Amino acid sequence: MTDPALSNAAASPAAALPAPGGAPRSPFLQIALARLRSFYREPEAVFWSFGFPILLTIALGIAFRAKPPDPVRAAVVAGPRAEAARAALAAGPAMDVQVLGEEAAGRALRGGQVAIVVVPGDPPTYRFDPTNPDSRLAHAVVDDLLEGAAGRRDVLAPRVEHKTEPGARYVDFLVPGLLGMNIMSSGMWGVGWVIVEDRQKKLLKRLVATPMRRSQYLLAFVAMRMLFLLVEVPVLVGFAMIFFGTPLRGRVVDLSALMILGAMAFAGMGLLVGCRARNSQTVAGLINLVMMPMFVLSGVFFSSQHFPAVVQPAIRVLPLTALNDGLRAVMNDGTSIAALWPEVAVLAVVTAVSFGLALRWFRWT
Repeated sequence: MTDPALSNAAASPAAALPAPGGAPRSPFLQIALARLRSFYREPEAVFWSFGFPILLTIALGIAFRAKPPDPVRAAVVAGPRAEAARAALAAGPAMDVQVLGEEAAGRALRGGQVAIVVVPGDPPTYRFDPTNPDSRLAHAVVDDLLEGAAGRRDVLAPRVEHKTEPGARYVDFLVPGLLGMNIMSSGMWGVGWVIVEDRQKKLLKRLVATPMRRSQYLLAFVAMRMLFLLVEVPVLVGFAMIFFGTPLRGRVVDLSALMILGAMAFAGMGLLVGCRARNSQTVAGLINLVMMPMFVLSGVFFSSQHFPAVVQPAIRVLPLTALNDGLRAVMNDGTSIAALWPEVAVLAVVTAVSFGLALRWFRWT
């Protein structure tokens, strides 16, 4: 006949075996150490946590690096005055002008090879898409050049100052967004997915026979996310500062507090989506359902202000929006965390609600 104590020990040796001094081992500590070991034993997990954000920063940083402005591409419809119009436009800086037939010019405009088509005449005709920012810019430049060639004289002679500085570049906008995206992805997949995998493999069913409380099990996952955060964030921020000159104008303690709060919020959301799901397909769908709207709406790669005003209140209460806006304010503007109380409030509420519901609804099997 098997001793029940030995059966429990076999079912969960980490929780049941005594420590060398005879005292029982902490279930919280053993689960946390198990998560740490499983992380560094999986090369793909290490890559997605460290390698992927750096590669994405390199690619987008190079694509949107500081460089001379792209030329304004225009087409002039062939005709008696086409060469004069082409010469007037080509005299401007950063212009790429070609003379095309009517049909070819239309195809070039539809295909995006040119931003505007000029039909010479008195007056000339401009064909462009007013909803395209490049086309609106091309319209202003082309009209200015042709007006000048026709004899217009400017009343004002303004002084122009070109100013490009760290904090105002696209890469400076991008890096905080990548940080927020990485914190969200790590919290959702690194917590929610793993819990469901353990449930699917019947590991949770074995742990339920131990003295471990559900709060110890769930908090161990959160503790490991905090530990990984201490390594992941300095790597990405340090890389961006060294290779792209990304500024860190705020205090490190403010940045750290904001990232820890963000990591807790998304770890709580990961616990919530994984607290009852029974298989990996279900939890993957739930994670994508939660994450995809924030990928699109929360300003990872472009400002959330591009969306209509009617949806802005909903975008403001998304946790990734709060995290990204807070990170950008601290890194680029030097804002203190006290001045970011709306963003802090959003993250704190998400953390409290998600943890509370996850603890209430969590099931072992």
